Amino acid sequence: MDIKGHTVHRVMIAAGAQIAEEYYFSVLLDRAERRYLAMCSVEGGMEIEQLAVERPDALARVAVDPLVGIDAAKAAEIVAVANFPEDLRGPVADVIQKLWTVYAEEDATLVEVNPLVRTEDGSIVALDGKVTLDENAGFRHADHEALEDKAAADPLEAKAKALDLNYVKLDGAVGIIGNGAGLVMSTLDVVAYAGEQFGGVKPANFLDIGGGASAAVMANGLDVILNDPQVKSVFVNVFGGITSCIEVANGIVGALETLGDEASKPLVVRLDGNAVEEGRAILAAANHPLVTIVETMDGAAAKAAELAAAAA
Repeated sequence: MDIKGHTVHRVMIAAGAQIAEEYYFSVLLDRAERRYLAMCSVEGGMEIEQLAVERPDALARVAVDPLVGIDAAKAAEIVAVANFPEDLRGPVADVIQKLWTVYAEEDATLVEVNPLVRTEDGSIVALDGKVTLDENAGFRHADHEALEDKAAADPLEAKAKALDLNYVKLDGAVGIIGNGAGLVMSTLDVVAYAGEQFGGVKPANFLDIGGGASAAVMANGLDVILNDPQVKSVFVNVFGGITSCIEVANGIVGALETLGDEASKPLVVRLDGNAVEEGRAILAAANHPLVTIVETMDGAAAKAAELAAAAA
């Protein structure tokens, strides 16, 4: 089958379950409170999100101390707050402790089971689940790589991952390179807004090169973006902080030299911050035919959108 461009390569076959009742359980990272949060309900199934909105009291929320986790006492508290019948509290608490083991040992940020079911023979089964893993802990879990469906991965995202780039493919025409997730997110918004003047041009990607904008990192970023056939122009938006604009400018010049003829699409560069004048001077001296220097973020976004529209 082909489902919106994703082809099926493997099929999982699982035994059916004779479901008597459906429940809900999840444990997740509560960033606002700097702890974990367990959520549980005796009313699980497809309508759990609607239940959380319309009848929030039906979804128990129990804080979990990261230093303790979900031990027997905490599991007993969760099933009690969720109002499980007395005869089910022990079996459900046992399953909850096992799910906590998955959460902790696999470095997850979410383990959600919906439905958690009681079968007709009285067994408690985690029937369907969703697990989100913390990629920052990936170095501790070499086995996680086997879980990835590489056949379904976007080839550009796979290439960026291999190059250790923070990249997300989007459906637009202006390639984006920035340093810092906040700046890149702002750049996406500014390009989308500017693109309305040029037929609805949109950003083609999210790419955060981080603090060290060396020639190698810049070349890798440009290599990924320029190999996207949808990209018609590239907007490099960098604020020099710890890394000065001198290093950034040298990185851009070095990247274009490294890529050579592979660099064939116009680049709009906006530099600001530490040593900005020196950085702009380096780019001006290089006088690369593909590079346009624009001093303001809004102006650079408009220029990048204009160039993308003209090349479409």
